[in-house]
Amino acid sequence: MQFQNKILLLSFGASLIISMIVVPILRKLKVGQIERTDGPKSHLKKQGTPTMGGIIMILVLILLTGFCCYDYVKDEQMDIARNLLPLLFVTIGFGFIGFIDDIKKLVFKNTNGLSPKAKMIGLLIISVAYTLVLINMFNIGTDIYIPFAKIYVTFPIWLYIPFAICVMLATTNAINLTDGIDGLGTSVTTIIMACLTVISIILGIKEITIFGSILIGTCLGFLLFNLHPAKIMMGDTGSLMLGGAIAGIALYLKMPLLLLLIAIIPVIETLSVMLQVVYFKKTGERILKMAPIHHHFELSGWKENKVVSVFSLITLAFCIIGLMSI
Repeated sequence: MQFQNKILLLSFGASLIISMIVVPILRKLKVGQIERTDGPKSHLKKQGTPTMGGIIMILVLILLTGFCCYDYVKDEQMDIARNLLPLLFVTIGFGFIGFIDDIKKLVFKNTNGLSPKAKMIGLLIISVAYTLVLINMFNIGTDIYIPFAKIYVTFPIWLYIPFAICVMLATTNAINLTDGIDGLGTSVTTIIMACLTVISIILGIKEITIFGSILIGTCLGFLLFNLHPAKIMMGDTGSLMLGGAIAGIALYLKMPLLLLLIAIIPVIETLSVMLQVVYFKKTGERILKMAPIHHHFELSGWKENKVVSVFSLITLAFCIIGLMSI
C-alpha cells in the first residue's frame, strides 16, 4: 500500500513538471486546437489552445512504469515486472494511433486526420494483439465476472476473442466522445481508473494496483492544466490512450461487463450520438440540441464546469455501486 501511494505521488509530480515543460513548447510550435464551426459557439475562443497533451501522459507512463519494472526486477519480483508490460503496450499502442491522428491534423494541417478506416485498423491490430497475449502468454483465461450475480462465466474462446476486441474498441470510442469539453474526459476516466484500482487492491492484483496508481497520478497532474479554462487539451493521443488503458485493465481483471456500470457517462455519451444519428435519419429532426450529450447541456445553458462536476459525481456514484456489485 505504501509503495503504490509513493508511485501515485511520483506520477502526479512528474505529470506536473512535464506539463510545465511541454505546454509552452506546444504553444510555441502552435500545435493548437482546431474547433468545429458547427460546434457550440463558446468553444470558438478555444481555437489555438495547445493540444496533443496525451504526450505528457505517455511520457509519465513510460517513465514511471519503467521505474517500477526496474524496482521489481531488482527485488526479484519478475512476475509483476513482466505483467506490467502488456498493460503498457496496449495503453501506449492506442495512444500512438491517436498521436498519428493528431499529428496529421495539427502539424500537417489535414483537418480530417487519420481516416476512420485507418484508425479502426490500427486500433483493431492492437486489440487483437493484446487479447492474444492475455490468452496465450499470460493464460488469463476466458472467464468473465458477472456483477451483482458475483459469479464467473467461462466464454468459449471463439466468442471471447471478438468480445474482448469489441470491448476495447467500444471503450476507446466512448472515452474519445466524452473528451469534448475542458476537463471532462480526464475527470471521468480518473474516477473510473480509481474504481478499477480499488478492485485490484481488493483482489490483490499488484500489477494493476501499480499501473492504475500511475495513471491516476498522471491524470490528476494533467487535470490541473486541463480544467476550464484549459491550458492544454489531451487530443486523440490522450483520449485513445486512456480508453485503451481502461479497457485493458478491465479485461485483465476479467470485469469488462462492469464498464457498463462504472463507465456510465461514456456509455451515455456514445448512446446519445447513436440515437441522434438514427433519429435524424428517420425523421429529419434532432432529439438533442447537439450530440454528444454534454454539448446538449452546454447549449441548454450549463457552464462547462457544471457539466464536468455533475458528470463526475454521477460517475463516482456508479463506481460506488460497481464496487458493491463485486
